[in-house]
Amino acid sequence: MNFVECHEEPIHIPGYIQSFGYLIGIDAESHSITFFSKNIEDIFSVENLHQLFDRKLTDFPESFASIIESDIYNSLPKFTRRENETYYDKIVIGGKDYHFSVYKSKNIIFLEFEKVLLNPNKRISNKYDNFYIIDDYQEIWDQLLNTLSKIVNYDRMMIYKFAMDGSGKVIAEKSNANLESYLGLHYPENDIPRQARDLYLKKRKRIFSNVHAETVPLLSKSHETIDLTYSASRGMSPIHGQYVKNSGASSSFSISIIIDDQLWGLVTCQNVEPKHIDLADRVQAGIFTALASNAYSSFKSKNELNYRLELNGKMANLKTEFLKHNNLFNSLIENKEEIKSLPEADGLAIIADENIVTEGSVPQHDTILRIIKWAHAYTEDDMYLSRSFLKDHGAELGLTENAAGIAIYFIERSKNNLLIWFRKEFDEHIDWAGNPEKTIGTISENGEERKIVSPRTSFHIFTENIKGNSKRWSSRNITALQAVKDLILETSHKNYNTIKRLNDELKKVNEELDSFSYTISHDLGTPLTVMKLNAQMLLKSLNEESDKSRNKINSIIEEIDNMAEMMNDVLQLSRAKHSEIQLEVLQTANTIEKISENAKITFGSPKSEVVIKSCPDVLADKTMLHQVFLNIINNAIKYSSRHENPRVEIEGKEEGDTVVYRITDNGIGIPEENKHKMFKIFNRMDNAKKFKGNGVGLSIVHRIMRRLGGNVDYESNTDSTCFILTFKKP
Repeated sequence: MNFVECHEEPIHIPGYIQSFGYLIGIDAESHSITFFSKNIEDIFSVENLHQLFDRKLTDFPESFASIIESDIYNSLPKFTRRENETYYDKIVIGGKDYHFSVYKSKNIIFLEFEKVLLNPNKRISNKYDNFYIIDDYQEIWDQLLNTLSKIVNYDRMMIYKFAMDGSGKVIAEKSNANLESYLGLHYPENDIPRQARDLYLKKRKRIFSNVHAETVPLLSKSHETIDLTYSASRGMSPIHGQYVKNSGASSSFSISIIIDDQLWGLVTCQNVEPKHIDLADRVQAGIFTALASNAYSSFKSKNELNYRLELNGKMANLKTEFLKHNNLFNSLIENKEEIKSLPEADGLAIIADENIVTEGSVPQHDTILRIIKWAHAYTEDDMYLSRSFLKDHGAELGLTENAAGIAIYFIERSKNNLLIWFRKEFDEHIDWAGNPEKTIGTISENGEERKIVSPRTSFHIFTENIKGNSKRWSSRNITALQAVKDLILETSHKNYNTIKRLNDELKKVNEELDSFSYTISHDLGTPLTVMKLNAQMLLKSLNEESDKSRNKINSIIEEIDNMAEMMNDVLQLSRAKHSEIQLEVLQTANTIEKISENAKITFGSPKSEVVIKSCPDVLADKTMLHQVFLNIINNAIKYSSRHENPRVEIEGKEEGDTVVYRITDNGIGIPEENKHKMFKIFNRMDNAKKFKGNGVGLSIVHRIMRRLGGNVDYESNTDSTCFILTFKKP
């Protein structure tokens, strides 16, 4: 009897599909038929299925006329140029509408069909774009579930987040009132094993309409296994099928949440009764999920940037304090409270040769000595972290609860100079959806019995208490530790090679930032293009009478364009910092006039009065000057466009050895409490969120003006704003 672990099950080659789908595989070069699902005889009039092998669809013009006449089939080389990219169309078979999907995988072109289902209960409002004005992680996912419920409306809909070890947790939920809540529950790694997670990264929408329905076998002349990784109707594995049944569901639908090209989590839906979702609705649900994922990623990046800026400020102050002392040990002792707090530790030990100075909650002196001895013997790198130090080494080192977590930094190992941060034990418990321990069961397949890791039969809360751990060292904590390390290296009066290494690291970081900006503008453009293409194809397939659906899809396309514009702005911000500048004497009048006229058209404000007064020459870079006036004038016209009599006044004057331009509008004004963060990236005022924008433009202006040797400032009240641009006088 064979034994099969969950992660060993070949779920991508089940040999069958679900009953809602129909599948034909043809050779990519010859277009001859290599396999098909047995149920194609239900929709195509074929007398003898086996006569199809090694023949072309065009050999059976009466049977496959609807396929042969389709635009996609007639342009297969064009539509299958890229591997595993799916293209959609609609065709009529036997007087009924069918979705027709085509993709190429390896040397096979897959032709997949499923009936078109009307969804009279679908209710999509124009509020779906609210993802980008949400300032809370949780609210993004709650908003996504509320939006998706108007499209697919399953009995239970959840956001499931993966942990580093492959386990996961339900972080958001929307379900019928009579169902037990799974919110906050954890699921073990083997519930969604490694090969299933790999498939979710490749095939991002997965539906199982009816786990009780009979599957449809694939017929192949060569009897070889057929990789169904990218098939929408791929059959469910026996283990997964039993798992869904045990949960009390008959149907499931999942959408992958991809963050930074990694499988971050899933939208996972369950229904008590069998339920199939139309392909167009599944695609639309996938687009909304991608929008929410991008909004989450943007919000996360914004928060991370703010943290980095705050940390940089703290490190600058700490550096000033360090330089007041003539040796490193004194610098560390005088600033021990700040050094302890930066990575959110409970205690700190500063060790220099035989001297130990502590701060906060730390172990006894003799225990610290044992930890130092252990660190010399069992660590090699200069930095070591553990959140389970008490659990792993408590008995051998005689540790107490105030050394559950530990971070060690060897400043100079040979001289026994090091820092040790301590964290207290954290009373941790995990609520699992059922007992996570594996149990063994038996299934029969093709006449052969196999032992498998049996799916759980209970999903009632099972609480596991975990001892000996501290809170996790987060990525921010690790960044803070690295910042302390860099500060010590910078201020410890090392030789030239150390300074050179730090400069090289700084150069590398700047290059990585540039690469990141170009990745946003270029590489991420590809999935946006695919999303836009899918939306446009859906738009094309709609009837002329479907005005509501057309408006919704047009709104999706507009938001995709907005995302592309935002990525371009991030690229412009990077260029404003790193691109070379060429200062020259420039005339501004013509530039200002053209930008003003274009802005009135762009923001639909032809009645805006733009008064351009004197425009003295300035010393600047031509490209950067245009970028500065473009952002400031666009903002002035945009934010005053809803005024009864919108007016913008632009005037330049020579003031000493500078030229000062003032751009004044009668728009919404800038609240005083926002002044400190006006030029920070992605910052948007509350009263500006009803206007289109992403909070990057003023950051670009601020960065450019600094590089030009000038300045940007503003004056504002409740109904007027004046931006002040100070340039060098030619």
